[in-house]
Amino acid sequence: MAEKITTNDIVKEENLVFRKTPLFIDKPLSYCPGCGHGVAHRLVLETIEEMGIQSETIGVAPVGCSVLAYEFMDIDMQQAAHGRAPALATAIKRLHPEKFVFTYQGDGDLAAIGTAETIHACNRGENITIIFINNGIYGMTGGQMAPTTLPGMKSSTSPYGRDIKTMGNPLKITELVAQLPGTYYVTRQAVHTPGAVRKAKKAIRMAFENQKLNKGVSFVEIVSNCNSGWKMEPVQANEWMVENMFPFFPLGDIKVPAEQK
Repeated sequence: MAEKITTNDIVKEENLVFRKTPLFIDKPLSYCPGCGHGVAHRLVLETIEEMGIQSETIGVAPVGCSVLAYEFMDIDMQQAAHGRAPALATAIKRLHPEKFVFTYQGDGDLAAIGTAETIHACNRGENITIIFINNGIYGMTGGQMAPTTLPGMKSSTSPYGRDIKTMGNPLKITELVAQLPGTYYVTRQAVHTPGAVRKAKKAIRMAFENQKLNKGVSFVEIVSNCNSGWKMEPVQANEWMVENMFPFFPLGDIKVPAEQK
């Protein structure tokens, strides 16, 4: 006898509030609980799914926590050497100009060892999208001080806090690339609240859509937490991020084309 199916067993599409995008590979995320990488991944993949460009997208992930992206994204991915993602994305886009090409990078990668590649790709105006996760620390390799570590912020290599006199100032790489003629759209977002997630997704969608215009680099920074590296519980890390990271790295659009304002 067939099993009886009740109306409670049926999920109607019109009542569906949320579902996992099928572009996520079916395996558990290995990021630390509370990390913003998982949400950022979802926004990128939802954008690709909604645009219908799964087979037309190529992602580049370098070294750091971002290197895990290719384990979870069901799209064509290429791993790059540490810091070299913009250079590799440049080659891919020039060889396949019809493809949507993006990099997914952390701050230790993009703003430290990859500073030159980032700045020159942006200055040349390569028609790519750069997704930049900024948690102010080297997350994967032990919590060392990064170029984006805040003044006074403790890390494994600045246990008494970042001293500006000896360690220099934090690098606002996003404001820096916004000044370059090759960047078309530059924004800074976050993923710690539902409202922030919606704004971040809108920014990512715009960054991908901009590749159709061939106007240059679209650069999306996402300020995130690193509760493991910061030695905090996830909720505490988000609160610390709002109180300390956002004043130094304020959210919002930094460079928007006149026609998109």
